[in-house]
Amino acid sequence: MVAMHTLIAQSLSSVTLGTPITVDALTMFPLLGPPATEQEPFYLALDQALGDGRAEVTEISEQGSVPQLLVRNKAPRPVFILDGEELVGAKQNRVVNLSILVPAHAALTIPVSCVEAGRWRARSRAFSAAPRTQYAAGRASRMAQVTMALRTSGDRHADQAEVWADIAGKSDRLGASSPTGAMEEIFAVHAEFIDRCVASLGPVARQCGALFLIEGRVVGFDLFDSAVTLRRLLAKLVRGVAVDVLDRTAGRAFVSPALRVKVAEGFLSTVQATPVHESGALGLGRDLRLEAPHITGAALEHEQSVVHLAAFAS
Repeated sequence: MVAMHTLIAQSLSSVTLGTPITVDALTMFPLLGPPATEQEPFYLALDQALGDGRAEVTEISEQGSVPQLLVRNKAPRPVFILDGEELVGAKQNRVVNLSILVPAHAALTIPVSCVEAGRWRARSRAFSAAPRTQYAAGRASRMAQVTMALRTSGDRHADQAEVWADIAGKSDRLGASSPTGAMEEIFAVHAEFIDRCVASLGPVARQCGALFLIEGRVVGFDLFDSAVTLRRLLAKLVRGVAVDVLDRTAGRAFVSPALRVKVAEGFLSTVQATPVHESGALGLGRDLRLEAPHITGAALEHEQSVVHLAAFAS
């Protein structure tokens, strides 16, 4: 059996940096995998499963519980839920605390964080998947909190008060306050810029991941076991990073294209050498946590394959 840190290193060594694409201050380096990454994955993406009724996400009961939701997978294949995916509706909007593979024909209670502090009333019976993830800086912070919780108490909860405070601060800076303190208002107010980023940063052949830089500084990356999965989720990831472009500190020095390549390669190399802490995953597989100074990362492994790996510069 391959050690988990070796498995992550092998996954990263199998990808190459594609030609970067830049819009405004945001640069995406496609992470290109071998031809086999173009095969259909063994799982369904959450959007697929929710779209045709093969899965359902609801509150865990009529009363509900802020840090938990219930997923029912009715399909004969697992359902993949991405760390940071936003689910909207029911009593309040949430984001998922970590990447999860829900087994076929199974129900699973999953850990989530609220991203709408001022609502606790039903808007719908079930949740729908939003076309975005939590913004990247928020994902990184929450991921670090979940890693700490796993190490100290064995649970997978984030610091809810900190999540709310972070959204409130970003909403204030970006002029996107809402009556319920909903994160989705940030995306609605700045939809024109965000949609331009999505249109410009489309997937390329064999792209199974995306590494993002803002003004030449690494934000982080997401890497999947399938280019098909990347194509289904890339727009969500771009929307999340685009919000952080709007929230950046202006006036940074110009970074040349050649230096951007070196920065991207250096970050991948650092992640490749980062120690890994492993534990049993919710649902299928193993939960892997990357722990090193200035890096926050997590991965989901299943049957000696890394289904998803995300790492952020912190």
